[in-house]
Amino acid sequence: MEEPFKINQKITAREVRLVGDNIEQGIYSIEQARRMAQEQNLDLVEISPTAVPPVCRVIDYSKFKYEQKKKTRELKAKQTKVVIKEIRFGPNTDDHDFAFKLKHAQEFLKEGAKIKAYVHFVGRSIVFKERGEILLLKFAQALEDLAKVEQLPKLEGKRMFLYLAPKAAAPVKKAAPKEAGKDAPKEAKPAPADKAAE
Repeated sequence: MEEPFKINQKITAREVRLVGDNIEQGIYSIEQARRMAQEQNLDLVEISPTAVPPVCRVIDYSKFKYEQKKKTRELKAKQTKVVIKEIRFGPNTDDHDFAFKLKHAQEFLKEGAKIKAYVHFVGRSIVFKERGEILLLKFAQALEDLAKVEQLPKLEGKRMFLYLAPKAAAPVKKAAPKEAGKDAPKEAKPAPADKAAE
């Protein structure tokens, strides 16, 4: 594999701007820069080849490569992958099947996934497209605490689609501590009286 940076003897510039720890930054001939890196048992790495003159850093190249890979991995980890879960209905889905699919949708939304719910019309069942729309709207309404509608029911070919996205978590109410605070003084009042009796 070709190295992403030119190092040591592979640097072709006649002079370079040198940066790094334990060196005096400035412009040096390539021979001087290489010598300064060798004196510290480090590498001369061209980090900005398009600058005039190119910028080189005196560093441990293997350590530098490791840091670069680590940064790339961290950036990839930060890029959240949007998961879309599909839920299929028929125009004549019964209540039991609807409840079963609703439960799955709730779990998916809690995990942060988006929902692509659709009604598949087979053959002549396309005449019941209103029934499919009512079913999807009922589904969206049942999930309104967890999801927001991204796209209302829309017919595309033999399928009617509804898109839902998870809502941001609602802030937790702080009612419980207040109630506990009200009860606390009632219990605390008799305590000093007991001590006085002792």
